[in-house]
Amino acid sequence: MFGIDLIDAGFMPAAIVALLAGVLSFLSPCVLPVVPPYLAYMTGISVGGLKSGERSAVPAAIMFVLGLSTVFLVMGFAASALGRMFLEYQIWLTRIAGVAVIVMGLHFLHVFRIPMLDQEARLETGDQGGSAFGAYILGLAFAFGWTPCIGPQLGMILSLAATEAQIGRGTGLLAVYAFGLGIPFLLSAIFINRAMGLMNRIKPYLKVIERAMGVLLIVVGVLLLSGRMADLSYWMLETFPFLATLG
Repeated sequence: MFGIDLIDAGFMPAAIVALLAGVLSFLSPCVLPVVPPYLAYMTGISVGGLKSGERSAVPAAIMFVLGLSTVFLVMGFAASALGRMFLEYQIWLTRIAGVAVIVMGLHFLHVFRIPMLDQEARLETGDQGGSAFGAYILGLAFAFGWTPCIGPQLGMILSLAATEAQIGRGTGLLAVYAFGLGIPFLLSAIFINRAMGLMNRIKPYLKVIERAMGVLLIVVGVLLLSGRMADLSYWMLETFPFLATLG
């Protein structure tokens, strides 16, 4: 598919992790609460106007997702290209990535805090509300600057991309991550009233979601450190044979 052998000993579990990380990034404590204001700002109306259907938020949401996807794809390409340059040191790169991912997982579990990951570096987008260009720029800014929410998850996926032997597969991992993060934005824009009600019900569990992300990071870090990602893929293909038909 697209000239890339997606179903191999490493890509399948990494892709599932990337998808799950994208969804959990959307549900994280400092992304989910700002979704309605973001959608309203990008659409050029108030949150109340958004709920009443004064204007559709879908076009703005599409441009926003395209903006953040642009950054993620470039990052994925760069990470996998860098990993390929140091292919002879792949084992060490994988181990270093595993340690880094475990450390970020412990940060999420509040075992200790890393000050750098608690600082947001949001980019100013100017008075661009209500325009397609403004929504795209906001997507770029979101991908670059929302470090407390998506930095550790993104770092994990970039680490996985750097361990891929093919640039296409490394870039594909970031595309899957962008899909996991972007599709909930689009669904929220399409079903805005239902989405806002669901968000209100999810808010009490945001700390649980944050810790779930920490556990995921640690599990992936241990798999990278021990070299067991390939074993996980073989187990998945044996347990769910239909996955082999996706390649």
